[in-house]
Amino acid sequence: MADLVHVTVDGQTLSVPVFTTVAAAIAMRGIGGTRRSVSGEPRAALCGMGVCHECRVKVDGRAHVLGCQTLCRDGLSIETMR
Repeated sequence: MADLVHVTVDGQTLSVPVFTTVAAAIAMRGIGGTRRSVSGEPRAALCGMGVCHECRVKVDGRAHVLGCQTLCRDGLSIETMR
């Protein structure tokens, strides 16, 4: 079994395999989007390589972090902007 790290997504603890991206952890959690568009529609990771910026989240208090480019580590706090 792979080693796990424990992260918090919107206040709920989640255990994910090491080397999991924040965007993948959010998808594993079943959250339908990471933020809302100006018209209120949910937005989520689209390209998976840091080009579209649709996966932006707050990580450890830092806003607008690209979830698809950030690896989870023990104790990481992730907040979606939805």
